[in-house]
Amino acid sequence: MRVISRLLKYALRYWPRILAAIVLMFIGTGLVMLQPKIIQWTFDYVYEGGEWHLLAWMAVAVVAIAILQGLVNYGERLLMEWVGQRTIYDLRNRIYSHLQELSFSFYDTAQTGQLMSRATADVDQLRRFVSFGIMRLVGNLVTFVFVLGTLLAMDWKLTLLSLGTMPFLVLSVAAFNTQVRPRYRLIQQEMAELTTALQENISGVRVVRAFAQEDREIAKFREKNWKYLEENIVTVRLWAFYFPLMSFITGLGSTLILWYGGRQVILGYLSIGQMLAFLALLGRLVGPVRMLGWLVNMYSQATAAAQRVFEILDTKPDVRDQPGAYELPPIAGHVRFDNVSFAYDGVNRVLHDINIDAQPGQRIAVLGGTGSGKSTLINLVPRFYDVTEGAITVDDIDIRDVTLESLRRQIGIVLQETFLFSASIRENIAYGRLDATDEEVIAAAKAARIHDFIDGLPAGYDSLVGERGVGLSGGQKQRLAIARALLLDPAILILDDSLSSVDTETEFLIQQALEVLMQNRTSFVIAQRLSTVKNADQIIILKNGRIVEQGDHETLLTAGGIYREIYDMQFRSQEEAQLQLERSGN
Repeated sequence: MRVISRLLKYALRYWPRILAAIVLMFIGTGLVMLQPKIIQWTFDYVYEGGEWHLLAWMAVAVVAIAILQGLVNYGERLLMEWVGQRTIYDLRNRIYSHLQELSFSFYDTAQTGQLMSRATADVDQLRRFVSFGIMRLVGNLVTFVFVLGTLLAMDWKLTLLSLGTMPFLVLSVAAFNTQVRPRYRLIQQEMAELTTALQENISGVRVVRAFAQEDREIAKFREKNWKYLEENIVTVRLWAFYFPLMSFITGLGSTLILWYGGRQVILGYLSIGQMLAFLALLGRLVGPVRMLGWLVNMYSQATAAAQRVFEILDTKPDVRDQPGAYELPPIAGHVRFDNVSFAYDGVNRVLHDINIDAQPGQRIAVLGGTGSGKSTLINLVPRFYDVTEGAITVDDIDIRDVTLESLRRQIGIVLQETFLFSASIRENIAYGRLDATDEEVIAAAKAARIHDFIDGLPAGYDSLVGERGVGLSGGQKQRLAIARALLLDPAILILDDSLSSVDTETEFLIQQALEVLMQNRTSFVIAQRLSTVKNADQIIILKNGRIVEQGDHETLLTAGGIYREIYDMQFRSQEEAQLQLERSGN
């Protein structure tokens, strides 16, 4: 009940409409109980009493009650459907907002398909429970109590006999609930796995086609789809067994009533009208109990869905604003790593005792092999992760003491994996500054040497970018990402291998722009190009998460250490090619 009570807190925000629905529910219950009494009066007073003039009035009463009951049910359903839709609207917004707050560490392990399934299919399951299940549960309870009281008043012996099979019915409902609840959690988990497989296949369709693995992916999807089918079949078998059992138990109780009630009519203790009214009311009594199985099924589905949804909401972000965090004032860009160590899991460190003093306007190039910790190091500056030990300061202010928004607002970032939204080129460039003018957007594009390409498109800056930038080359996407970062006019720039997909000519154009734009900005650059590294004020060489060499190009080259090896293997050929290009140009 804990997760359901949490769900109800969202619904209770709209208590006036819920209260109105409850009032209508009581009115509807009263009308339900009135119909059998009219049947009794019709038989007792009209057919047996001979008061035929009342027949027309009884018919009118039946029609009037049916119409009124329809209106009441319409109002009740409309109110609760509104409450359900609005509750899930709030919950879905809460989930989305929370996903925006969660740290990078959460997304390092989370599967996109799982998150999509919880935010859509599971949430929709909760909507059905809130809009229909809750009121049916309350309504059936109210109906059961009212009808039971009326039956006891009519004939307590007959009522107790009718309740003789009720314990068996309740036990079957409880057994059904016990067995079906874990099945629904498995079903929703299998649906999430199915969604994940679909999402990954669509996202990686080019890789699948490139390696001719269509048959393998189809087989994988078919396997997951089969598991989902199997879980549903098992659940259907439970339905197929328990619901006929409940019907049998109900029918057995009706048989006892017909036997004993018939004897009472024959002996003159009950009239035919009373017997018919009793049977009609008994149907109203058994109906809620039989529907209990269906409601238990809905409750089990909702419980499983709520657990999966609240698992996300209960996940606390590792990186958040600390109590008392304040706005970071405009900074000059003095960044300092003071004995920084970091471990993703808090135990196994991937960075050890990092000390860097980047003065305002300096360019820091970070080099190292795969897994050396380059990306991890620069991800600590905007607090994508928090340091495990030590501190990072900006203008002598610990970045953990300021708000995340104010910190990241002064940092321009071009990530290694360029991501563009399915929107216009203008919107992608201005993503970090929605108030940017067209002139500022164009200036940023020119600085990133992408303006001529955009201007040549039929729709220019209004051209739509395909999903994840499909249709653009790697260099074009990266230049758009650079323009997006430059438009922020940040004090700190982070370029995570941002020139890796750019050809030599394009790199030369971008490098010219960066020479001007990186002035008075502290820049951290992970690069594999000599032109980027050679002009750096500091070069950091990482190995196994430790700084093994640190200095400028000439100093490290003269020292003849690891940087000299990297230069000979990777950069010397680039330098020779560049010199040859310059000579041919002359």
